[in-house]
Amino acid sequence: MSDPMRPRASLRTAVVWEVLQEALDRRVKAAGRETLDVLDTGGGTGNFAVPVALLGHRVTVVDPSPNALFALERRAAEAGVADRVRGVQGDAHGLFDVVERSAYDAVLCHGVVEYMDDPAEGVRNAVAALRPSGTLSLLAAGLGGAVLARALAGHFTEARHALSDPEGRWGEGDPVPRRFTTDQLTDLVSATGLAVGAVHGVRVFADLVPGVLVDTEPGAVEALLKLEEAAAELPAFRSVATQLHVLGEREAS
Repeated sequence: MSDPMRPRASLRTAVVWEVLQEALDRRVKAAGRETLDVLDTGGGTGNFAVPVALLGHRVTVVDPSPNALFALERRAAEAGVADRVRGVQGDAHGLFDVVERSAYDAVLCHGVVEYMDDPAEGVRNAVAALRPSGTLSLLAAGLGGAVLARALAGHFTEARHALSDPEGRWGEGDPVPRRFTTDQLTDLVSATGLAVGAVHGVRVFADLVPGVLVDTEPGAVEALLKLEEAAAELPAFRSVATQLHVLGEREAS
């Protein structure tokens, strides 16, 4: 599916964007209105917030970095959606110090829970921000992708360490505090009462293929993108993805 709204860093975001856009379209139909209220926790400079706003939705971005929020403001203005994007300084732990509960049709929680002391609390807060009918988009670091990457780089001891480490870290120098298996991430979502709607592997191949190959081979980017999309839902490939994406759905009873 080709879409001009897709974020530019397509190889890293395309799978999530396709799934998210389809989920927002379903939410529009369920809500009976064209404009949704979307919360992006840890949304940074607007990699997803601005494209979502380009679809016509109102987006609130919560991020602890003033610099990121400044870049978000500039990016939204350049895209012509400054009136639909609002940046607020804060974090997932103190989410309701800066936004309202039960106020959003969709919540994006991308690249956040792996950096939290209590990931379950982060997911609970994200879900508590949803209206009685809503969608959670949860993206986090995957354990299998890190193990595979360390092994292919020749760091076999680090790869084995990540397999046995409770947090999925390969050593003291690991910049990621925590990684998840598919079961761990889906359990976080289902524990909140949401139904797990879809699970996808993200960046199954993109982080392993030499950049020079992608940059110089004609048609390589589009071919790799199609490969990523084809493998995203297959359990065998999800298990070695750099990131895991889970959709949680709740319908009003």
